[in-house]
Amino acid sequence: MRMQHLFIHHVFFWLKDPANSSHRSKLIAGLEKLASVGTIRTCHIGMPAGTDRNVIDTTYTLSWLLTFDSREDQDLYQEDPIHLEFVEECSPLWQKVVVYDSVDVR
Repeated sequence: MRMQHLFIHHVFFWLKDPANSSHRSKLIAGLEKLASVGTIRTCHIGMPAGTDRNVIDTTYTLSWLLTFDSREDQDLYQEDPIHLEFVEECSPLWQKVVVYDSVDVR
């Protein structure tokens, strides 16, 4: 049996005005539209879970977790017109973005 080697792309967004519900809604709508990019295998829009341990960062507003079948699929996602439009339309909403990319260890 062949093991699947996923490419994980996890993005954390800090909105300029995290209390502004219309800004949060606009970012969520943008991410939902972005989910239509064909190379995405799975996606998840999240928010801090409310857990409270000293190793957990809950300062972000929203997160965007994606899986791809390969790095090449993720590279295609980065250049997809839907992704480029998302960045253009939604980047004025955030003050900070942090991305964690990972691959299987074996």
